[in-house]
Parts: sequence; structure tokens; C-alpha cells
Amino acid sequence: MNSCLYRAKVMHNRLKPKSHRFHYNVFMFYIDLDEIDTLVKKHWMLSKNGFNFFSLRDNEHIQLPIDGPNRDKSTKEHIIAYLEQNGVKYVNQRIMLLTNLNILGYNFNPVSFYFVLGKNNEAECAIAEVGNTFGEIKPYFLGKETLNEKGFHLNTSKYFYVSPFIDHDTNFDFNLTVPTEKLNIRIDDYKDEERFFISTLTGSRKELSNYNLFIYSVRFPLLTLRIIGLIHWQAFRLWLKKLHFHKKAENAHLQQDVFRKYEEKR
Repeated sequence: MNSCLYRAKVMHNRLKPKSHRFHYNVFMFYIDLDEIDTLVKKHWMLSKNGFNFFSLRDNEHIQLPIDGPNRDKSTKEHIIAYLEQNGVKYVNQRIMLLTNLNILGYNFNPVSFYFVLGKNNEAECAIAEVGNTFGEIKPYFLGKETLNEKGFHLNTSKYFYVSPFIDHDTNFDFNLTVPTEKLNIRIDDYKDEERFFISTLTGSRKELSNYNLFIYSVRFPLLTLRIIGLIHWQAFRLWLKKLHFHKKAENAHLQQDVFRKYEEKR
């Protein structure tokens, strides 16, 4: 099986205009999208598009606006369509998804990552699927031109409302390494070519087993609910530090190519 878990640590370090640093421990799923049906048969705590302790739900990831009988496509089918929109032909490459799963009916993914691997597991491209607390998603495509000896690197305009304490006209700087035995991802924020925010996701590979799912369900109870709670707690701390609060309605022209999780009309 290619699918696994990662025991990880999230770190955020705001450098300007006021320093603010924190970290917390998490675990994440790293799923081969071709293995989902096998995984749900083998693991009693895991389901697809249904209620369970852990559930992979297609409508919690990017969904292209599709009409007619094909609107209920799987996450893999939507990702293949998105790849084709970005000039990548799908010829049975492996698509790996690093993400939080829905836990007991609730999920929030600050960011999920797709890694597209060809023959001999060589990296071809990646997608960073960033989410905000308004239920919106924006994918960022990292093609072959962004590959270097360390992984994928892309510095791009954000055009997305993520934090009310960050200016709209900033850049994401993605540094994505394909997960192996170790997980090592960094996303920084830049304004006027100066880095002011650092975030990292680092960890170690663990087996995706019934035992580990049970242990992590106890060690990280209601993890996705805890993540959204920590986001609001840190926002409150930033408010106490009197950082400028940017309303979502400001600078609507700087919020582009944004998807809603439930964008399709049913």
C-alpha cells in the first residue's frame, strides 16, 4: 500500500509587524486516490462519503463546476480535470493526497496537497489546495517548471482571503517536498519581496493501520475541531496585539479563482 499516515508538527512564525509564534502537533493522511476503496474495506474506522470516525468526503475538496449527470465525480476525477486545465495529460499517474479527513462529521483543512507521480515515482506536478474559514478553496498549481533538486517551489500572488491579519496583496511562497519517510513542507508569505510569515509542516511516516487509527483518535481527539478552535484562538491573540484587521469585503478584486466547497447546484 502506498497510503500512510504522518505524525507531524505545524509551526507558524509571524515576523512582522509584530512577532507571533506557535506550534501544535497533528497527524495527517497521505492517501493514494486509487486505494480508497481498498482502504475503507480494511479499516473499520475509515469510510468514503459516509459517517464514520474518519471519512474522506469528495465534497470537501475542489469541485469544478460540472453540470448534468457527471456532477458527482470523485475527488480524483476532479483533480484529473484540473490537471488537464493546466496542461497536464493524465496517463495513469499516481495521485497522492495529503490531508485531514472528516472526523465524526466535521472537517476543516487549512491546506491539502496533491502530488502527481509518474513512473519510478518521479514527481511531475503538485497542487496546494488552500482553504479558509468561509468554506472557500483555492488551488495553486505547481508544474514541472517549479521543480528543483529539493522539490517544488512557487512564489505567486495569493489572490485569496485566508487571514484577516494579513494584507490581501501578498504572495505565497510554496516549498513542497514529496513526502517519503519524512514530511517537510513550508509555505511562507511575502510582501514587497520581503518575507514576513513562515509556516512549516514536518513529520514522520507512520503505517496506516487499524491500531494507529485508534491510537491517534485517542491521542488527537476531534483533531479537525481542535484545528478550527486553535485558528480562532490565535486570531484572538493577534487582535489583542492590535494587528490591523482586514475585512473580507475589502479589495474584492484581489480574491480571484476561488471555489466554494459546495459550489455546485444540486
